[in-house]
Amino acid sequence: MVQLFVLNSGYALTTVVAAMDAGLIRPGGLRVLVSVNAAPLPETAASPGELPTLRPLLTRFDRVESLNELIAPLLPTAWSPAAEDGPLLERLLRRAWDLPDEPVELFLQSPQVAPSRTIAAVFPGASITVVGDGLMTYSPIRDRLPRTVVERVRRVVYADVVPGVMPLVFTETGAPRVPVPPAAMRAVIERLAQEEGDACLTWLATAAEPTAVVLGQYLAALGLVSVDEEQRMQVEMVDRARDHGARRIVFKPHPSAPPTASDAVRRRAAEHGIDCEIYEGDAPAEVLVARLDPVVVVAGFSSALPTVGALFGTPVAAVGNEILLGRLTPYENGNRVPVTIVDALTRDDARYAHPDALQRLVDAVGYCMQPEIMSHLRPRAIEVLRDLGDEERARYFAARRLTELQLPGGARRGILRRAMASTGGVGRGEQVRLVIGGARRRLGRAWKALQGR
Repeated sequence: MVQLFVLNSGYALTTVVAAMDAGLIRPGGLRVLVSVNAAPLPETAASPGELPTLRPLLTRFDRVESLNELIAPLLPTAWSPAAEDGPLLERLLRRAWDLPDEPVELFLQSPQVAPSRTIAAVFPGASITVVGDGLMTYSPIRDRLPRTVVERVRRVVYADVVPGVMPLVFTETGAPRVPVPPAAMRAVIERLAQEEGDACLTWLATAAEPTAVVLGQYLAALGLVSVDEEQRMQVEMVDRARDHGARRIVFKPHPSAPPTASDAVRRRAAEHGIDCEIYEGDAPAEVLVARLDPVVVVAGFSSALPTVGALFGTPVAAVGNEILLGRLTPYENGNRVPVTIVDALTRDDARYAHPDALQRLVDAVGYCMQPEIMSHLRPRAIEVLRDLGDEERARYFAARRLTELQLPGGARRGILRRAMASTGGVGRGEQVRLVIGGARRRLGRAWKALQGR
């Protein structure tokens, strides 16, 4: 047996190693990490197999192969060969990666998009384990995959950083959920923190003053907010850090952010008389928290917030998510569930603190995002929306979307538009066509009976 791990993030790599330690991924012969740099500009980022901080995790694999080097100048996310080339590519990949002629087990981070989708097609006989990547795992899959892929998905392995809440990805197929315990994740993060040789991080960890970690996400680059709005959010992040008693801020900007991204944080910290340090190393936020033991971590909707809360009990605060919930377009934007989860977990009223309440909200949002794929969740969505007040409903659900899906809170529509609207499963247009066709056949039989034929 050959185990191929096709991963493009440090979070997914950490999850896989923690799952190995917890006995959830058992040894199966040769283990090969296929490291992927999925950035639009690969020169500005690094794959998980290239990050110095994550190097201790690579010892769990027999080999590490770079997909980018193999298929250059093609980008991994654009690698979509013709279907008829599959058998040829399987032979070439086995030769390039020196794989024995044995069955393959695939561990794929994002099987709905290239390169994972491509590799799943190239190895048509391989079983598939989906590896979660933070909060994105809690979102429904964006597109229906071919049955030849779906029927091979054996399970979903994910970091259980929102305890009691089940991810939505592949629930429609019945694939079992396999949560990686927080204790296993914490052990891996702490090991990385102990072996991290970053001199800057070592220096930052020597300070005794109460420290807050502030994480930048560069939302303006995603078109979600303007540059001015993002700077105002960063100002509010500093205010939140001060409210938690921080006397020093360590700001970790997004790797793609321009040098000026730190200016607003510096200025606001100075106004409060708080020291501000900028950390631009490659250590993940979780490792940063393990080393610095901060009094609070403040961000937008980073997966690091629930992660450090679940692993270390670190207080967290979020800024700007109510705005983002109204800005994400289309409604099925893949960031919607992560934003929803972080917003719900960090609200002052704590109305979603119980896992059951948060699960109901996630299920309803997931159905509204992908009503065809998640049609089994429609009854849950109706129940949730009926229970919500107008203000709460408007926070997480677009009125137009509710109208389109004929859900509580949506506007009433004309008879024809209601008949044609899709609510999941078979499209309403198809339902109407079938009903009309059946009525015509029954009318024809009745007419023949009247004529004695």
